[in-house]
Amino acid sequence: MAKAQLADFDWDKADNKGFGSGYSQQERAQLEALYDGTLAQVAEKEVVKGKVVGITDREVILNIGFKSDGMVPLSEFRDTPDLQVGDEVEVYVENQEDLNGQLILSRKKAKVMTAWDNIQRALDEDIVIDGFVKRRTKGGLIVDIYGIEAFLPGSQIDVKPIRDFDVFVGKKMEVKVVKINYANDNVVVSHKVLIEKDLEQQRAQILNNLEKGQVLEGVIKNMTNFGVFIDLGGVDGLLHITDISWGRINHPSEVLKLDQRVQVVVLDFDEDKKRISLGMKQLTAHPWEALPADLGPGSRVRGRIVNVADYGAFLEVMPGVEGLIHVSEMSWSQHLRNPQDFLKVGDEIEAVVLTLDRNDRKMSLGIKQLTEDPWTRAEVLTKYAVGTRHTGTVRNLTNFGLFLELEEGIDGLVHVSDLSWTKKIKHPSEFTKVGEKMDVQVLELDADNRRLALGHKQLEENPWDTFETVFTPGSVHKATIVSKNDKMATLELPYGIEGLAPVKQLQKEDGAQAEVSENLDFKVLEFLKDERRIILSHSRVWNDAKDEAVAEERKKTTKNVEKVSASVEKTTLGDLEALSALKEQFESNARKSGK
Repeated sequence: MAKAQLADFDWDKADNKGFGSGYSQQERAQLEALYDGTLAQVAEKEVVKGKVVGITDREVILNIGFKSDGMVPLSEFRDTPDLQVGDEVEVYVENQEDLNGQLILSRKKAKVMTAWDNIQRALDEDIVIDGFVKRRTKGGLIVDIYGIEAFLPGSQIDVKPIRDFDVFVGKKMEVKVVKINYANDNVVVSHKVLIEKDLEQQRAQILNNLEKGQVLEGVIKNMTNFGVFIDLGGVDGLLHITDISWGRINHPSEVLKLDQRVQVVVLDFDEDKKRISLGMKQLTAHPWEALPADLGPGSRVRGRIVNVADYGAFLEVMPGVEGLIHVSEMSWSQHLRNPQDFLKVGDEIEAVVLTLDRNDRKMSLGIKQLTEDPWTRAEVLTKYAVGTRHTGTVRNLTNFGLFLELEEGIDGLVHVSDLSWTKKIKHPSEFTKVGEKMDVQVLELDADNRRLALGHKQLEENPWDTFETVFTPGSVHKATIVSKNDKMATLELPYGIEGLAPVKQLQKEDGAQAEVSENLDFKVLEFLKDERRIILSHSRVWNDAKDEAVAEERKKTTKNVEKVSASVEKTTLGDLEALSALKEQFESNARKSGK
């Protein structure tokens, strides 16, 4: 039997006994090329889609088309409790092959990267995102968008101020991305921009249809001392405090509150500045129209003092109806005092209507009319008869005198000249002050004209009758210079009276001028009783004394000359010559003395 021919034997295949053995190098290269063609191209640090091929108690096995499957901790799928084999999910390729040849995947990182991509796209394309408010934080809210925590400032929640952030926690909210900071992984979102967009359309529609006198409904969004701002549905209007109520109020909170829905009327608006003035009281009838028809001068009304000014006080008879009580109508006294001495805000009083103008809506009131006019009482003529003495209170000072209140409604004038007998008073403030008591005597009484002339000095006897016998012209008295000007000096004489001396009469014997506070002898030049003036001189004191001395010397010289002349006839010729020389000597001495 012929021997069969054997094929060539490949000893390389016979030597390899492991998994995948028995292939030549060429076959192996071909098989590897075929295997690589069935695998997807996977790059590290990228997000890819994977298919769930297995779920264990701890891990999820994913096939991403790579040569090996990857495993992701089951804890990263807590947000998908219904995960099943065959579902597709996005994962992040951290490493194609670790030391154990294992593919390393992360769903958490994939979610983060996808979220940031979505956030950037939302910012670029102005996309509205459905967010979830997780919690409140300082200054705003934390909102979850795509698994990323974003900050929603309190000012960006709504167009109106939000006072309670907690009401939004745990709720969904549409937001827009307004700012991204990758360095700090910080995202800022806004809900307000969505509202403003809608409001802008509403605002334009409202402004186009706005007319004066139009009645609108709005919500009070802000309150100030001068009024409230009302949201009219996209546009704000100002309701001034004076247009809230016909009655006087101090603050809007007295009648309104925040978030209150109210009806208002458009009073005015500025299309350029988009300012709208609103009114509320204009929707009701004016209170003046509700005044009783029989109300008029002489009627008595009750009310509350709502304002006190320098000139008077305003009494609110009913909300929106006020009358003025002028200060002159608060007391029968002719001296006008501060209205606050009589009334204060909040006082509830009764008053008498003096005038009433329904057309101009003005009313004048008085409270002094509630009491009897003291000048009309019968006892006034006897009580304040000329010569009677009284004690009153200084109420006012003027250049010409002071007004003294003897009783409520009875005032009298004390002229400045009737304050003192001895002192010349230029202004009453030199003698007294407002509020002090003063004793007076009635000088004149005119009850019809409500005039009373009073005097204080008349309580004492006129001392000038006595002074006339003391300060006679030519008499010399000690006096102190109190003051002086360019022309006249004022002196203080005994008994506390004043005297006057011309400045030129202040020269002293040594030629110097007498100064203030010096105490010197003064001679009376004039005593003017009616004018109560005494004119004095210091120069005349020493000048007159010198004149008297000169006159006495002249008298002595004249007697000596006469004596010598009488004896001339008895002398001889030689004696005559001697006598002549002696006579010349006497005459010379006389001339010297006369100088």
